[in-house]
Amino acid sequence: MNLLILLAVAYVGMSVIAFIAYAIDKRAARREGRRLRERTLHLLELAGGWPGALVAQQALRHKTRDTRFLIVFWAIVTVHVLLWIPWLVSLFGNSES
Repeated sequence: MNLLILLAVAYVGMSVIAFIAYAIDKRAARREGRRLRERTLHLLELAGGWPGALVAQQALRHKTRDTRFLIVFWAIVTVHVLLWIPWLVSLFGNSES
């Protein structure tokens, strides 16, 4: 299987899991139940679920006001983007031939 396809599947899968985790945490927050640790949400984001977490933040209006949480979230997004840049440059930068 192509590495790009494998990575895309991993990102989609982790994004679905992250979205579900955010939904569970939002529901617990509303019901004053047991919440997920922020560390758990961040680990899911770091594992590739940050796109799903971003969608969940907007769709569920969850974790959008906690500045400290958002700083860590955007740091994780930045790390992922920075890791992709060299690969994208090599992929699209070799079209000179």
